[in-house]
Amino acid sequence: MRIYTRTGDTGQTGLIGGERVPKGCARVEAYGTVDELNAHLGLARALLQDAELDALLTDIQNELFDLGADLAASQPGAAPLKHSVPRITPAQVAALEAMIDRLEADLPPLQQFILPGGAPAGAALHVARCVCRRAERCTARLAAAEPVNPETLRYLNRLSDLLFVMARAANARQGVPEVPRRGGS
Repeated sequence: MRIYTRTGDTGQTGLIGGERVPKGCARVEAYGTVDELNAHLGLARALLQDAELDALLTDIQNELFDLGADLAASQPGAAPLKHSVPRITPAQVAALEAMIDRLEADLPPLQQFILPGGAPAGAALHVARCVCRRAERCTARLAAAEPVNPETLRYLNRLSDLLFVMARAANARQGVPEVPRRGGS
């Protein structure tokens, strides 16, 4: 199998199910941003020196492939798919919440806003959090125009919260203090 197919040379791409759409459409923008997020998580993992956080991110990266497929698949009302497509479930959202609670239990409560940054892995997780929020905005725009699995939005919303907590945890575990925002709380 070659890496190039030439089928996208005219600015079109195929969704799961075979429908051809412009590469700039909202659905492609949404799953493309999820792919970008996945790459940022790979960078964060390369910078991490923490086996627990690395294992959590590995699981999340695998789930993001499922989320991207969920967004790239023909949605309800379209022609039936030849193969089943993984869909994001409420259980996956609940698992993110459990991770947040577990990691937050070891962190001091926030008293004010903090500046994104810290150790290289913590800073990379903050960047990934921002990309996750963008993926959520793209998916919300898509959901306003076309049917999407509502769990994809819930998952991305929870994941951005988890990435914030993971950034804090990575910095704390590296002994890098949080820097409070000046001039406000």
